[in-house]
Amino acid sequence: MDIKALVEQVVLLYRKLNKPQQYVVVGTGIAVIAIISFLIVFSAPKTKDDGFRPLYENLSQKDAGLIVQQLEKDQIEYKIPTDGTIEVKKELATKLRMDMANLGLPKESKVGFELFDKQEFGATDFDQQVKFVRAKEGDIARTIEQLDPVDRAKVSIAIPKKTVFVAKQSKPTASVVLKMRDGQQLSRKQVSGIKHLVAGSVAELSLENVKIVDEDGIPLGEEDAATTAGEVAKNQLRYKRNYEKIYEKKVVAMLGKFLGGDDKVVAKVTIEFDFAMKDSVEEYYDPNNVPRSEQSLEEKREGFKPKEIGGVPGAVSNIGPVQGLEDNNMREKYSKATSTINYEVSKRVSNVKGEFATIKRVTAAVVVDGKYKPKKDKDGNLIPEEFIYIPLSDDELTRIEALVKQTIGYDPSRSDDVAVSNFEFRIQPGDDDKNKTLKFIAEIEGAMGPFFPIVKYTFIALILFFFYKKVIVPFAERMMDVPTEEEELPETTIEFDDEDIEDDADKVSELRKRVENQLGFGDGLDEEQLKYDILLEKMRELTEEKTEEVAQLLISLVEDEISTSNNM
Repeated sequence: MDIKALVEQVVLLYRKLNKPQQYVVVGTGIAVIAIISFLIVFSAPKTKDDGFRPLYENLSQKDAGLIVQQLEKDQIEYKIPTDGTIEVKKELATKLRMDMANLGLPKESKVGFELFDKQEFGATDFDQQVKFVRAKEGDIARTIEQLDPVDRAKVSIAIPKKTVFVAKQSKPTASVVLKMRDGQQLSRKQVSGIKHLVAGSVAELSLENVKIVDEDGIPLGEEDAATTAGEVAKNQLRYKRNYEKIYEKKVVAMLGKFLGGDDKVVAKVTIEFDFAMKDSVEEYYDPNNVPRSEQSLEEKREGFKPKEIGGVPGAVSNIGPVQGLEDNNMREKYSKATSTINYEVSKRVSNVKGEFATIKRVTAAVVVDGKYKPKKDKDGNLIPEEFIYIPLSDDELTRIEALVKQTIGYDPSRSDDVAVSNFEFRIQPGDDDKNKTLKFIAEIEGAMGPFFPIVKYTFIALILFFFYKKVIVPFAERMMDVPTEEEELPETTIEFDDEDIEDDADKVSELRKRVENQLGFGDGLDEEQLKYDILLEKMRELTEEKTEEVAQLLISLVEDEISTSNNM
């Protein structure tokens, strides 16, 4: 193939196009080149190995500047593909990391208890304490960064000096600054987990002394009452919906087996919950008393009653009782018995903690389909795909209602309510075929799950191919349609009207005949010569008025003549 001839033909074809066609061709070519370049540059896999490997990634601006300064000082070639990443030759990466570590770089990177791997001679107790705090902060920050939503974490721990005065002793405090990944955030449980992690890593650090903020300075884990109430309301609503769905599924599963399928039943259950958690204390006294202790006391005494001395004062009364005057009836006896029994009163104390949610009322609305029988014509022949709807009887609805009540745990004391209705689930001719088609499509999608992206992109490619064939190609053919020589001539602004020329020639011919007759000349007038002279005169006038158009016309005629001769 002669490349030079092909290029000349393309250039010649391009020159024959008018201005709008040339603009379309140039614009289309630029668009095609841009699309191909985009696909090559951005879609091609990056397999080129330039010999560089990351030295450090996710560096701060300060550490990156110090490391770059050291690399330039050592005259080591490096690259910075992204912000915070420095790349060097792969054979130098390991050695450079060790050299940078000896220089203490990067300084703002997190260090753990590896600080104590190297013992420093002459280090004071204060230095060791500072290193311990740094190691603790770095170790906790590394642990927090293992959470998926956390991109970076910085932990600061303040440990107060110990004092002998207990009243002046302060508790340790800690602050955590978190930078989240794009589009992610921590849940309340994760924030609480970070607090417990920090508090458990530092001695005598309480949860109240751990403060967490994000990169915007917004405190985390210290929601106000409104936020807490909103979270509680969301949890309660989620709990209510889940419970209602469980009840609905139970009703549909129960009735669907008897009515011909789950699509024959529609159930909606509404449950009213009491989310107030009530704690109560109960004391119960046992009426059957049990003796705890018993005490008995018995006293007995026997003797004579003392004589009573009386009478007329004298010798006898002063002497006392006279012998031989005793009386046995004066003997005295004393007896006393006491019994005490102490009973134990048994008491039972129970603390009853209320449930998270108690059901106050349950209402259920159930709609069931009826029965269908094939429809027959007048002759008794079955009409395809046409059925007669037969509603359920009251007895059947009553039994269905009883089943629903048993399923949802109907309790009249809670004012529960169950409503069962019978409606026609309209089945139009052809609906079964549609359902079968949809099921078939769903089965195909399930089977072609791993290959579905390939099929999708293939379908898009086919659409683009048909669009190219049916729209772009016909449009390009119309725009690239080169006009013939006969079609180019009318495009010029120079036009000759043969009728006008003939009219002018007739007028001039008549005028000249008159002049020649007056002068005595004969019929020596040549009409063809006269037309030629008039046409020449007209062309001269047009050439003077429209010089550029005439020149362009001549150039086009010459080029066409040259191309015709070359093709021959």
